Parts: sequence; structure tokens; C-alpha cells
Amino acid sequence: MNNIAKLCAAMLLAVTAIPATAQPTHKDLDTKYATELIKPGAPAPDFKLKTPEGKTFRLSQLKGKTVVLDFWASWCPDCRKDAPEVVRLYQQYHPKGIEFVGVSMDTDVEAWKKAIADYGIAYPQVSELKKFRETAIAQAYGVKWIPSMVVVGPDGKVQLSTVLTYKVDKLLKEQTSPRQRGQEERVTIDGHHGQLAAIIQKPQLSPGQQCPMVVLCHGFGGRKEGQLFELIADSLQANGIATIRFDFNGHGESQGLFEEMTVPNEIEDAKKVIEYVRDLRYVDGVAIAGHSQGGVVAAMTAGELGAADIKAVALLAPAGVLRDDAIRGMTVDASGSYDPLDPPEYVELWGRKLGRSYMTTAFSLPIYETAARYAGPAIIIHGNADKVVPYTYGLRFHQQWPGSDYVLLEYYDHGFTQNVYRPAELVADFLIRKLKTEKTSH
Repeated sequence: MNNIAKLCAAMLLAVTAIPATAQPTHKDLDTKYATELIKPGAPAPDFKLKTPEGKTFRLSQLKGKTVVLDFWASWCPDCRKDAPEVVRLYQQYHPKGIEFVGVSMDTDVEAWKKAIADYGIAYPQVSELKKFRETAIAQAYGVKWIPSMVVVGPDGKVQLSTVLTYKVDKLLKEQTSPRQRGQEERVTIDGHHGQLAAIIQKPQLSPGQQCPMVVLCHGFGGRKEGQLFELIADSLQANGIATIRFDFNGHGESQGLFEEMTVPNEIEDAKKVIEYVRDLRYVDGVAIAGHSQGGVVAAMTAGELGAADIKAVALLAPAGVLRDDAIRGMTVDASGSYDPLDPPEYVELWGRKLGRSYMTTAFSLPIYETAARYAGPAIIIHGNADKVVPYTYGLRFHQQWPGSDYVLLEYYDHGFTQNVYRPAELVADFLIRKLKTEKTSH
């Protein structure tokens, strides 16, 4: 089979937590709508425009600061869709010294004012009150499409030009929140198919003090290391919550053969890890989170153990599709498919063997039926550009868990490679709220 055929076959494997480096590549909207925007490195043109109240505002007033210019209009549907996210970015980054300026392409000042009030926009707004194509500011910045955003650095030069808010979020996160890795402890745990390699991160605790522990479950073919889980672990540790991330059997540093791995025995691995952390004197409650197939494991484990034992659940692109694919015989052999009623002993996949037991157990795996028994707090996060696991599979978890949170990230793929900080932040904030803030308030 040639390389193209192999790639096509691999993309059919909807159970996989594909590493960021193996994500299918695609052109984003900047390749179509940001081609004429002012380029990074260019000096940002100064401007003198009027606020809604008729006051004069100059970009040079903010010299020496990082400034986000948001080009938008109240009459623009895409701008109205993006407005809450831009407001969120302002609320998150303005306290850290980032300035925001809205550059409106409105011609009706009253409609402009109304939109500012409707969206709760607190940052400065300016406009020429001319038709979009006739404005000098659009020509100066090469704006041919709105919404567009331009980030100007303290030196007055453009750092980023884009039509995608997640790129601004990622840039500002990296500039304002330097990553600080927490201390780690490596342990081994008896799993279903041998010993499991695990990493614990816990906050500084005084003698006798306890904290919650979150079990992090990686996806098919993945491992405990990786930026997504590390970001979550670091954030939780800084907020008084411990985490344990581990390699499932047949993965990473854990024992066992990949060929013998199945979702049911990964659930047993997760239970073994939960049993281990419950015996730690400093742990006063357990939550669980998982990505892709790890999300299925987390959901089913929570369903089996119940809300009395699992205090909260976080699912990232949960691969509920894996049963449907097994029924279709789409778990990828040399030709990309197999007979689901008579699967082979194994299929070759990325230099490893995926065993028949995986295919047969996936065929009748009661994913949603088991997960439905969980009745505690949960959040489900998915990207609407996920081609590995369509977002509707995550939505189904939300629909069967009354009161659960659901976040659909626009343009994000299966590995959240567009901006891994965002899903990590959402998971950490949810778990902090459920395990610390709300517990304390009660």
C-alpha cells in the first residue's frame, strides 16, 4: 500500500487521540480572508478616529503597550458571533496589561452604540462612520474582511494579523502566562495487564491536609506526557488540586502488549489507578478526565462507579464513534476496512498490531448506556472541525447528562492543535470550580 493510501486509512481510525504532530493538516480561514492584512513585523499605522461620544482617539496614546485592534461592525453577522469571545479575551487579558481597541465599520452611530451596550464592550471604540471599503483605516491595515484582528506590540510593530480569535488567544496566553511546570512524582501501579507508569503532581500540603485528585486518561496510541495534560496538571496543582496521569497497558512506559489492549481493560486500568489514589492519605476525593478514547474510558468508568465515587468528569473530544466504526469494520487494516463479523487476529497500525479483541469488544461496547449512569458534574469539550471524532459524539454525552457543561470550540480539531491552552483552561477552571470553589461554598 502506498503512503497516500496508508494516510487515508489512518484517518479512518476515529478512536485515536492523534498527537498534534500527526493531526491532518488543513488551510485555515486566514489563507482566504487575511491575505492582504498588514504583515507581522510591519509598523502599525497610527490613526486618529472618533469615539461614539465624538472624542478623538489615537493609537499612539497606547505607545509602549500591546494593543489588540478588533475590526468589526454591528451589521456584520460574523462579527456579532465573535463579539462575546473578543469580550472574553479583553476580560482575561486586560488585567494583565493588554489593551483592546474596537475599530468599527459602522455608518449608523446609534446601531453601533446599541451593539456596544448589547455585548457589554468596555474597551475603547472608534470609527470613521463611513462604508467599510471607503475607510482609510481599512486601507492602511489591509482589512478586506471583518471580523479581523491585529495585535500590535509595545514597539509599535505588528505581531499578528488574523481573522481567527483563537490565534489571538494563543499569542496573548504565551505572552502573559509563562508556563511553569510543577513538581512531579513518578510511581508504578498494578494495572489490568501489568504495571502502569504514572506521574503524580500535588500541591504543597501541610501535615494532615487533604486535596482532591484528578485522574487523567490519554487517548488511543497516546501517553501520559503531552502539553494538554501537562497544562491541566500544572494549573490544578497551582490551585490546590492533585493529578495523576498514566500510560494505559500497552502504551508508553507501562507494561502489557498493545495488541491485547481493549477499552474494557483500559477501564479496569483506570479503576486500579482510582483505587490506588483513594488509599493516599492526602486525597479527599477523586475526579476523572480523558481525551478521545480516554474520554470514553473516563465516561464509562464514572458510569460504573457513580457520582458518590467520582466527584466530577471532564471529557475532551470523547471518541464515542469507536463503536460505530467497529460495527462498520472501519478500524483500519491494510486496506482500510475489515469484516466486522469476522475480524482478523490483528491489523497493522503505525508499526503496531491492533488485536482482534479490541475490534470485537468495541463492536458491542455500551458506551453511552454505561456513561448514562453517572449523575455528577461534567463538562464536555469538542471542536467542530474534528474529523477524527465528529462533535456530535461529544454532544450526545451532554444531552444524556442533565446539567452538564458543553463547549463547542469553533475551528478546533481533534487534538485542539489550534490553541491547546483553551481546552486546558476550560477543564482546569471547571474542575477548580467543582472540586474547590463550590465545595467550600457548601
